[in-house]
Amino acid sequence: MRILVVGAGATGGYFGARLAQAGRDVTFLVRPRRAATLRERGLRIVGLGEEEVITPRLVTADELASPYDLVLLSVKATALKQAIDDVAPAIGPQTAIVPFLNGMAHLDELNSRFGARPVLGGAAKLVTTVNDDGDIVRLAPLATLTIGEQDGRPSSRVDAIHALLDGAGIEASVSTDIVAAMWHKWVFITTLSALTCLMRGTVGDVNAVPGGPGLGPAVLAEAAAVSAAAGFPVPEAELAATTSTVTQAGSPFAPSMYRDVVGGGPTEVEHVFGDLVRRARVLSVATPLLDLATMHLRVYQHRVEQAALELP
Repeated sequence: MRILVVGAGATGGYFGARLAQAGRDVTFLVRPRRAATLRERGLRIVGLGEEEVITPRLVTADELASPYDLVLLSVKATALKQAIDDVAPAIGPQTAIVPFLNGMAHLDELNSRFGARPVLGGAAKLVTTVNDDGDIVRLAPLATLTIGEQDGRPSSRVDAIHALLDGAGIEASVSTDIVAAMWHKWVFITTLSALTCLMRGTVGDVNAVPGGPGLGPAVLAEAAAVSAAAGFPVPEAELAATTSTVTQAGSPFAPSMYRDVVGGGPTEVEHVFGDLVRRARVLSVATPLLDLATMHLRVYQHRVEQAALELP
């Protein structure tokens, strides 16, 4: 199975490297600047006491010439439109596309461009970042993938992809309701991002001050209410687990959006927050805390974009 990983960042780079280490036929579609870094240093995974290096097979958009069997799409939402244009030559009649982005809006964009048939649902849970050297840094052991057909039906291609991932040592599972799984991850990541970005601190920082332990559950209640109104109620066990995560005293945990904000980089505010609060309005669900977080991050994003325009 010929595999094209779109993006070699914190998510795609990690899972693509694991597939390559297992001897799978993996190529990374990257920008010229990222290609130069990877050719110089290799694709490195560090952290948690490990340091591994692979020599990745790379391709840039102008070099794509034929379809792949499997496309793993793992770019930031802000780069999605360009990534869709770039990857189009790699999509053939039998290609399966598995996106691992936060939120839900990317499914609509992919379905619109390529049709719903090739597009699967996917959810990745991973705590990684890319450092200044371009290396992928693991911050926690969690690394799982969930895939499934958008309509929930069993399929031989999903089984084949699952076997491919599982055989590479990746903790993967198949969901018969992948859209619900994606919604539930959306609730989780929005809750954690709102909590930490609004308060500009880790989960432990927030819970260390008066009133802090109540904020996470309040944000979670809003996000879960939107998901339930959309037809995807979050199971009680998942709500309890997320409540435990956002109220854990001393926790150093912070999601990638918080790290983006602290580092002065762009965020996925519209894809993660803007889309959710728009759906909340349509569903008549009140989300005052999520509205506040959305405005807060939009102001931040505006400043980042203005600063980029002012660069020489």
